[in-house]
Amino acid sequence: MRPTTAWQAMAQRPLSFLTSSWPWRSLAYLTGGVVVGAAAVLVFALGLAAGVALLIVLIGVAPLVGLVLASTVVATVERRRLRLVDLDRLPDPHRAPDGPGLRAWAATRLRERTTWRELMFTLLSAAALWWLDLLVLGFSFGVPAVTFASIDGKAWPWAVFGAIVLLASPYTVTSWAGARAAMARTFLAPRDRELGEELREVRASQSRLLDSFDAERVRIERDLHDGAQQRLVSLGMTLGLMRLEVAEGSPQAELPTQAEKQLSSAHQELRALSRGLNPPVLADHGLVAAIEDYAGRFPIPVTVDLRLPERLPRKIESTMYYLINEAMTNIAKHSGATSAQVHGRYHSDLLILDITDDGHGGVEPEAGSGVTGLADRVTALDGRMRVSSPVGGPTLLHVEVPCRFA
Repeated sequence: MRPTTAWQAMAQRPLSFLTSSWPWRSLAYLTGGVVVGAAAVLVFALGLAAGVALLIVLIGVAPLVGLVLASTVVATVERRRLRLVDLDRLPDPHRAPDGPGLRAWAATRLRERTTWRELMFTLLSAAALWWLDLLVLGFSFGVPAVTFASIDGKAWPWAVFGAIVLLASPYTVTSWAGARAAMARTFLAPRDRELGEELREVRASQSRLLDSFDAERVRIERDLHDGAQQRLVSLGMTLGLMRLEVAEGSPQAELPTQAEKQLSSAHQELRALSRGLNPPVLADHGLVAAIEDYAGRFPIPVTVDLRLPERLPRKIESTMYYLINEAMTNIAKHSGATSAQVHGRYHSDLLILDITDDGHGGVEPEAGSGVTGLADRVTALDGRMRVSSPVGGPTLLHVEVPCRFA
């Protein structure tokens, strides 16, 4: 799976991580943090001094308001810097001003909770974060520089210590950069109520579409079971009666038998289609039993390792079933795999699925393949899906979906 954060890169490939760009990106992130933090301290110190001094003539409020608004600039810079160690874009939660001009912009920003949260982050950055950035950089590179500069016959143990610190510096710098980025994301990420009415409506629309598709699937399955299948059974009985009316050994005696065979084949195909639309084992026993049942009938060996504390909510259960079903179908049709694995766990209100195969890889989600449809299903549940499929394989589909039991 392609790492999207510095932490993931370090955890997934501890050795090859050293030759990647992530240590340098982390170093640039912390170095930029020192510069931005020092600038913020200077601006806030001057603004606060001017505001307090001018309060006696009642115009000191303007510099203080300016400090609050300046925090939005610091937050904007931090969101862009965050891309150095976290590839997931952090959207701007601010809404458009209520009117044209600087006054309307300032009034809108001062009424937003985001602005005050950004002010808290700016104060935290100025008071502590950039100092910690400087401390980590100083320890990682300053200590080795000092020990190497003062090396002599008696101080060689300190030189060894400095060399160890320098060799560990990519991990030290990346560890703090990852922690700092996680803290920044916590403060600066938009809350649900700040996403905007349009985005909330899109999510609600996706949820309604899923519900609609699920209801339509159940209706079609019921119609096939209660309508078409029953008519085919009745037709089979009629053919049986016709066969009794035909004299044995006559040229017409073989025709009812052939018709019954064709009818039986059509009945089996219709039953398989009906079971695929709404598998009884899924409705009766849940996702784990349904996937194990499906894997048992799959043309290539599939190892199923799903452990869930209880049955999932219906919408998530059915969506995950058809997602796994479609992913396995793609494996059988396109991957050239000889084996596959479905692994799933529930942890901290999150359903995590990994679907792997030993095929030839080369899946490109950006090319509009079937993987795009799978990702859309996951997105409709506010989840996310990652694909790792280097040429030559293997292929991994990693799915995370928020899930809370009632």
